[in-house]
Amino acid sequence: MLFVQKCKEQKVLLLMSLPFLIWLFIFRYVPLYGWTMAFQDFRPARPILEQDWAGWKHFEFLFTDPRFFEVLRNTLAMSFINLVLGFVTAITLAILLNELRNLTFKRVVQTISYMPHFLSWVVAAGLVSYTLSLENGIINIILTNLGIVKEPILWLGIGEYFWGIIGASDVWKNVGWNSIIYLAAITMIDTEQYEAAEIDGASRFQRIWYITIPGMKTVIVILLIMNLGYILESGFEAQYLLMNPMNMDYAENLDIFVLRYGISMGNFSLATAAGIFKTVVSFIFLFSANSIAKRLGEARLF
Repeated sequence: MLFVQKCKEQKVLLLMSLPFLIWLFIFRYVPLYGWTMAFQDFRPARPILEQDWAGWKHFEFLFTDPRFFEVLRNTLAMSFINLVLGFVTAITLAILLNELRNLTFKRVVQTISYMPHFLSWVVAAGLVSYTLSLENGIINIILTNLGIVKEPILWLGIGEYFWGIIGASDVWKNVGWNSIIYLAAITMIDTEQYEAAEIDGASRFQRIWYITIPGMKTVIVILLIMNLGYILESGFEAQYLLMNPMNMDYAENLDIFVLRYGISMGNFSLATAAGIFKTVVSFIFLFSANSIAKRLGEARLF
């Protein structure tokens, strides 16, 4: 009875959420029927129920292919680097912006930091490639003029550098956008806490450490849990556009592997099997992170 009463009281909110639920059902749950392709030797010309069943063959291929584990290593490494750098830089930028007292300068910095987010990765990858180029790249010019390196470095030709390049590029492109939600969290902190701390003699750094960061903790934990659910989503456009034969062993991630060995070769069953693998791993990370947060008494999704 209490549930029915609550629904009646919040019927407007329920009606507002109805279009989203319809969209979610049509575009997220109905397509799950296509997962049956992972257990078939799927051929597009045949109806899905008349396909030849292959059992676990495509999953066995994935887990016995050495290349798949190299790709999985690259995916996890780039995801972890993006996750750590993304959180640290976005939180740091939000705190620094919050501490600025000159509103004009603050708005200018915010605008400049937001702008790269609205560039497509096609444009962004072109800028990154030019910045790191052997002859005219600003990075090589600075390093050689300062005497840090004797000769220009072919940054995109050395595979070991690729993960760091992707991490730095992602920070440059998204740090301003990612900091918005942390700035919003900071505005929710009671200003009387800062006033009381200042009266008690707390320095600016102490106010940040003991008031600002703890006040953001709930948002940080929630976003961390959500991002762990995308641990195998290291990106596609950046890696695909910056990849070349010299760095391919470090650049190829799971999405590119699916494109090259699945969709491009007409092996839709393999592509579906890899997609199921990504979904299962994402669920494991999401529920594990949420469970750990619950046990530690922190904020959680459910």
